[in-house]
Amino acid sequence: MSKYVFLANCLLMSVGLAQPGWAQKKTDDRARIAAEMEKSVQTEMLNRWYPRAVDTLYGGFLSTFTYDFKPTGPQDKMIVTQARHTWTTAKAAERYPAVAHYRSNAAHGFQFLRDVMWDKQYGGFYNLVDRQGNVKGNGEKEAYGNAFGLYALSAYYHLSKDTAALNLAKKSFAWLEQHSHDPVHKGYFQNLHRDGTPIKRDSATPSTSTVGYKDQNSSIHLLEALTELYAVWPDPLVRERLDELLHLVRDVITTPNGNLVLFLQPDWTPVSFRDSSEAVVLKHRYVDHVSFGHDVETAYLLLEASHSLGLKNDTKTLAVGKRMVDQALRNGWDKQAGGFYDQGYYFKDKPGMTIIRDSKNWWSQAEGLNTLLLMANRFPNDPMRYFDQYKLLWTYCQTYLIDHKHGDWYEEGLDKNPERKTAQKGHIWKAAYHTYRALTNCVDQSQRKKSE
Repeated sequence: MSKYVFLANCLLMSVGLAQPGWAQKKTDDRARIAAEMEKSVQTEMLNRWYPRAVDTLYGGFLSTFTYDFKPTGPQDKMIVTQARHTWTTAKAAERYPAVAHYRSNAAHGFQFLRDVMWDKQYGGFYNLVDRQGNVKGNGEKEAYGNAFGLYALSAYYHLSKDTAALNLAKKSFAWLEQHSHDPVHKGYFQNLHRDGTPIKRDSATPSTSTVGYKDQNSSIHLLEALTELYAVWPDPLVRERLDELLHLVRDVITTPNGNLVLFLQPDWTPVSFRDSSEAVVLKHRYVDHVSFGHDVETAYLLLEASHSLGLKNDTKTLAVGKRMVDQALRNGWDKQAGGFYDQGYYFKDKPGMTIIRDSKNWWSQAEGLNTLLLMANRFPNDPMRYFDQYKLLWTYCQTYLIDHKHGDWYEEGLDKNPERKTAQKGHIWKAAYHTYRALTNCVDQSQRKKSE
């Protein structure tokens, strides 16, 4: 049983007063969708990526594929992609032990992380190398990428019990602690020089640049990585940092509306352009907008971290998670076709939320499936009708996102971006991590015994 089934078990409530016929239909839909997801994972996802993505010539994984899964381009290798492939194959090896190459693919990925992506002089993971493993740029590093390196090492150790993986995970955590962690205001600095020194903003830094800010994205994925690490190495300092991030993400980075602040000053002051003109806001949209996908994903990551910490009756985290999902459904959800839009904004001179980018990227929909089912289990009779939205979102994914011919998911839903049908199926920001995790979590939540 997947470790993620805990969320289904600990959040499930009986339908109670629901009519028997309605309850049976819901049970049937749950089982049907789970079967469709399981089939898709095995026949439209994992089998298309692996072992095809394994770079047998230079190590690690190939990153870039055409829409019909042909390798293309120079195949630069980013720590995020390499770590996500290693994490996915490690998890797949545990879930499908009969498929031998998942285990060997994960070992192959670990070796590349250890031997090529890790900076042997200064420590930490390089952000980007070329296919042959030569460092690109000046070797600057990011907490975000190092979080995924830590995430992958922890998962691979859980699979293999290879102490070399655990030892590198410990070194990775220690490097983040020494260089990226902020002992004054807590949390982690995102942008780092090669030697680990945090990069600070100055008068020459463009207002559209995010360099020198703290941010929600590295924070939530450090939360995710420390959750994975704590499961295999319950060190007191790891627990302290995990608890610290839980409180920062939940109580500081998340607004009372239920959306995440994207970027913040080192002292956690939000970076906002809301008092500026609409033109200025849109110029800085990358720095300041509402990201519905991150909001629904973070609701899950907060609950996962809370469980890992053993927090009992953690009603506050559950309430914040629900608020995050509810604001995304109210403000960023396509009520007709289904799907979460990419970006919204609270303009000062306009009522409510304005959608400023109505495309629907693949990872937001995958994360939405996982979190909507979690909320449906916890609040089966809630007016937000989470299970109905879950069903609609799965239909949307089946119709507009999953490539049933060539495999995997289009980068964006074809209802809004039909040109994505022939766009790259994989690149350094797109692998199988979001989709594999989300669908297998949903399957695990749906396969409980009736007595649970």
